[in-house]
Amino acid sequence: QVQLVESGGGLVQPGGSLRLSCAASGTIFSLLRMGWYRQAPGKQRDLVATITSGGNTNYADSVKGRFAISRDNAKNTVSLQMNSLKPEDTAVYYCNAPRSDGGYYGRWGQGTQVTVSS
Repeated sequence: QVQLVESGGGLVQPGGSLRLSCAASGTIFSLLRMGWYRQAPGKQRDLVATITSGGNTNYADSVKGRFAISRDNAKNTVSLQMNSLKPEDTAVYYCNAPRSDGGYYGRWGQGTQVTVSS
Protein backbone atom coordinates (compact mmCIF):
# COMPACT_ATOMS: atom_id res chain seq x y z
CA GLN A 1 0.00 0.00 0.00
CA VAL A 2 1.23 3.48 -0.83
CA GLN A 3 2.22 5.57 2.18
CA LEU A 4 1.47 9.29 1.97
CA VAL A 5 2.73 12.28 3.93
CA GLU A 6 1.28 15.74 3.34
CA SER A 7 2.95 19.02 4.28
CA GLY A 8 2.91 22.73 3.58
CA GLY A 9 -0.29 23.87 5.24
CA GLY A 10 -0.65 26.88 7.47
CA LEU A 11 -2.50 30.09 8.23
CA VAL A 12 -2.84 32.54 5.36
CA GLN A 13 -4.86 35.68 4.76
CA PRO A 14 -7.57 35.78 2.10
CA GLY A 15 -5.99 36.31 -1.30
CA GLY A 16 -2.77 34.65 -0.23
CA SER A 17 -1.01 31.55 -1.53
CA LEU A 18 0.24 28.23 -0.21
CA ARG A 19 1.97 25.27 -1.78
CA LEU A 20 1.18 21.82 -0.46
CA SER A 21 3.36 18.78 -1.00
CA CYS A 22 2.68 15.08 -0.76
CA ALA A 23 5.47 12.52 -0.51
CA ALA A 24 4.52 9.01 -1.55
CA SER A 25 6.31 5.73 -1.03
CA GLY A 26 6.42 2.84 -3.45
CA THR A 27 7.77 2.08 -6.88
CA ILE A 28 4.44 2.34 -8.67
CA PHE A 29 3.89 6.04 -7.93
CA SER A 30 4.65 7.11 -11.48
CA LEU A 31 1.88 4.84 -12.76
CA LEU A 32 -0.83 6.17 -10.48
CA ARG A 33 -3.37 8.91 -10.93
CA MET A 34 -2.98 11.15 -7.88
CA GLY A 35 -5.46 13.44 -6.21
CA TRP A 36 -5.73 16.15 -3.61
CA TYR A 37 -8.77 16.10 -1.34
CA ARG A 38 -10.01 18.34 1.44
CA GLN A 39 -12.30 18.02 4.40
CA ALA A 40 -13.76 20.99 6.22
CA PRO A 41 -15.12 20.61 9.77
CA GLY A 42 -18.43 18.79 9.77
CA LYS A 43 -18.31 18.08 6.04
CA GLN A 44 -17.39 15.13 3.88
CA ARG A 45 -14.03 14.76 2.18
CA ASP A 46 -14.18 16.25 -1.32
CA LEU A 47 -11.97 15.88 -4.36
CA VAL A 48 -10.05 19.04 -5.22
CA ALA A 49 -7.82 18.07 -8.13
CA THR A 50 -6.34 15.06 -9.90
CA ILE A 51 -3.37 14.44 -12.14
CA THR A 52 -2.77 11.35 -14.27
CA SER A 53 0.53 9.61 -14.70
CA GLY A 54 0.88 11.49 -17.98
CA GLY A 55 0.19 14.87 -16.44
CA ASN A 56 -3.44 15.45 -17.42
CA THR A 57 -5.21 17.48 -14.75
CA ASN A 58 -8.76 17.96 -13.54
CA TYR A 59 -10.16 20.37 -10.95
CA ALA A 60 -13.25 20.91 -8.88
CA ASP A 61 -15.22 23.90 -10.14
CA SER A 62 -14.62 25.73 -6.86
CA VAL A 63 -10.85 25.84 -7.38
CA LYS A 64 -10.50 26.14 -11.17
CA GLY A 65 -8.21 28.97 -12.13
CA ARG A 66 -6.83 29.29 -8.59
CA PHE A 67 -5.21 25.92 -7.83
CA ALA A 68 -2.67 23.94 -9.84
CA ILE A 69 -1.70 20.32 -9.28
CA SER A 70 1.66 18.99 -10.43
CA ARG A 71 3.83 15.95 -9.89
CA ASP A 72 7.47 14.92 -9.93
CA ASN A 73 7.68 11.22 -10.65
CA ALA A 74 11.43 11.15 -10.03
CA LYS A 75 10.85 12.35 -6.48
CA ASN A 76 7.53 10.56 -5.87
CA THR A 77 5.83 13.83 -4.99
CA VAL A 78 2.65 15.59 -5.95
CA SER A 79 2.06 19.26 -5.20
CA LEU A 80 -0.86 21.65 -5.03
CA GLN A 81 -0.22 25.34 -5.65
CA MET A 82 -3.07 27.32 -4.15
CA ASN A 83 -3.51 30.98 -5.09
CA SER A 84 -6.19 33.57 -4.35
CA LEU A 85 -7.20 31.63 -1.29
CA LYS A 86 -10.63 32.17 0.21
CA PRO A 87 -11.98 31.46 3.71
CA GLU A 88 -14.04 28.63 2.23
CA ASP A 89 -10.79 26.88 1.25
CA THR A 90 -10.15 26.26 4.95
CA ALA A 91 -9.89 22.51 5.47
CA VAL A 92 -7.54 19.64 6.11
CA TYR A 93 -5.96 18.67 2.79
CA TYR A 94 -5.04 15.10 1.91
CA CYS A 95 -3.50 13.34 -1.06
CA ASN A 96 -4.21 9.84 -2.28
CA ALA A 97 -4.29 7.69 -5.39
CA PRO A 98 -7.86 6.89 -6.42
CA ARG A 99 -8.71 3.50 -7.92
CA SER A 100 -11.26 2.92 -10.64
CA ASP A 101 -13.42 0.89 -8.23
CA GLY A 102 -13.83 3.84 -5.89
CA GLY A 103 -11.15 2.77 -3.46
CA TYR A 104 -7.68 4.14 -2.95
CA TYR A 105 -4.20 2.76 -3.33
CA GLY A 106 -2.90 4.69 -0.35
CA ARG A 107 -3.56 4.74 3.34
CA TRP A 108 -4.97 8.13 4.32
CA GLY A 109 -2.36 10.27 6.04
CA GLN A 110 -2.90 12.90 8.71
CA GLY A 111 -3.32 15.62 6.14
CA THR A 112 -2.18 19.21 6.40
CA GLN A 113 -4.33 22.00 7.82
CA VAL A 114 -5.00 25.06 5.67
CA THR A 115 -6.67 28.00 7.38
CA VAL A 116 -7.63 31.09 5.42
CA SER A 117 -8.49 33.92 7.74
CA SER A 118 -7.77 37.58 8.34
